[in-house]
This record gives sequence, C-alpha cells and structure tokens, in this order.
Amino acid sequence: MKSEADTSVLQPPPAAWSGNLPVRPASLEEARHYCESLARTHYENFHVATFLLPARLRPHFYSVYAYCRWADDLADEVGDRRRSLALLQRWEDELLACYQGQARHPVFVALRETIQQCEIPPEPFRDLITSFRMDQSKTRYQTWAEVLDYCRYSANPVGRLVLYVCGYRDPELHRLSDFTCTALQLANFWQDVRRDYQIGRVYIPLESMAQHGYSEQEDLRAFRYDERFASLLRELVERTWGLFDLGLPLTVRVDRRLAMDIELFSRGGIEVLRRIERLNYNVLARRPSLDSDDKALVLASALARRIFSRKPEKRR
Repeated sequence: MKSEADTSVLQPPPAAWSGNLPVRPASLEEARHYCESLARTHYENFHVATFLLPARLRPHFYSVYAYCRWADDLADEVGDRRRSLALLQRWEDELLACYQGQARHPVFVALRETIQQCEIPPEPFRDLITSFRMDQSKTRYQTWAEVLDYCRYSANPVGRLVLYVCGYRDPELHRLSDFTCTALQLANFWQDVRRDYQIGRVYIPLESMAQHGYSEQEDLRAFRYDERFASLLRELVERTWGLFDLGLPLTVRVDRRLAMDIELFSRGGIEVLRRIERLNYNVLARRPSLDSDDKALVLASALARRIFSRKPEKRR
C-alpha cells in the first residue's frame, strides 16, 4: 500500500514560496506522491491523458507536469514581477542541481529519475523558464514571427518532453510536434483575446492589427467587434489551421496510445477553432470553450479514429 508523503519535506504553493528548499530532500516515494497529487488536483484532463499511456510512464508524466505547473504558477500567481523573476531563477538553479544529482525540492527529486530513465536533455525545461521570463517583460508582439518565437519557448518544449518520455528522439518527430503544439497555443490565444487583454497581454500581432485597420487603443481597448476584427481573427485562425495540418503526420509515426493522446489534445484545440468560426470570430463577446459533454465527444471521436483508422485526415 502506498504511504502518504511526509509533508514536512514538501513545499508551499508557488505563490507563497520563498525560494527555500526542504531541510532534507524528499524521498523518491514522497516526491512521486507529491507530483501525482499536484497533477490530479490541478488538471482535469491529465488523468484521462495519462490513462491512455502505459502505466510505467505515468510517474514520469506526473513529474514533468509538476515541473511545468510550478514554473507557470511562479510566473503568473506571485503577483510581483521582480519576485517572480527571482523565484524563476531559483527554479532554474534547482533544475541545474537536479542534473548534477543534488536536487532537494520534491518536484526535482522525482524529475531526476525521469530525466535519467528517459534521457531528457535540459533544453526543453530551460526553454519553458525562458517563456515564463518573457511573460514578465513582454506583453505585446509586433509580428507573426515574434508570436511564433514565443510559442517556440512556451508550447513546443511540452510536446518534445512528451516525446522524450515516450522514447522518441527523432528530430523530424520533434519538428512535427512543434507544429501541433504551436497551433494549440495559438488556438488558446484566439480563444482568450478578451481575457488576456484584461490581464495586460496582447498576443495578436500589432502588425496584423494595423493591416486590418484595427487598433489596440481605440478598438481592442473598447472590445469593439466589427468586420475589421472578424477579418483580423479570420486570418489568424486560418494560419493556425495550417499549422495543425503540418503536424498531422505525427499521429501515424508514433505508438497508437501516444497517437491517441496527441489526437485527444489536438481535437480539443481544433474544436475551439471551429467554435470561433461559428461565432463569426466574435471572441470579444463570448469565450468559445468546451464543457464536459463537449470533451466527452472529443474523446469519443478520437477513440473512434484510433480504432478504425491510422490514416491522418485534414482537420477541416
């Protein structure tokens, strides 16, 4: 029977973390329990996703998720930019200690085993921290290329980590994963235009806004929806569809269970794009999201495709 983790070695939530580490490192059992609890508590889809993969890989996915969750919360939940940057640096320091076999934080104790068994290089982990640092200082993007560069750090490392955990190191598969992960990140941006603006961030390229005659100060600030905004978002959604299509071959080049997992997450992003289109791109009035029934349908659809076909289809 699995024993409960010794809470004396565990850490407070990221927003309350001082950067101090436990007096003694967590044991591997404690660290694994901590990461699994964190994953199951924070992310409702995580249990479904990991259930589709071999049981032996689940502890590795829990540790990778816990790393990402902590870094994300250090960036977004602390409420003070300078303190967030300091804590992100402390987090990266502990990552370095992890690779040197000196980890003390429970997330990194568990992650150390994952890194060793799955032979994961430090770059995807460090790239994620780079994206969280960017969030502290960069809130506007001039061009489409700048937005894609942000996705390179914020989204693409996650897909690469999944591939590493599942034993895939082929650079071509990583490239295909990048297309899908970038598309998922972009779908999230177009879904959350209003919400992001309310917290001070704009991911729509300012250059694209100008080309459609739409301005941040006069129009987005007032959440003005008109044909200009619809045309602007239509262009961005079309570009995102293209990225989903570029990533399609990945699902027929990996294990069926991993393909199912990729399909599940991809179809969630694809359904968001479809809903944006059905709203005639008016995401300023209503956020297109998926409820529990929608997610069940997405899962059923993905399952059916994995059972009856291995041939990729266009996303539209």
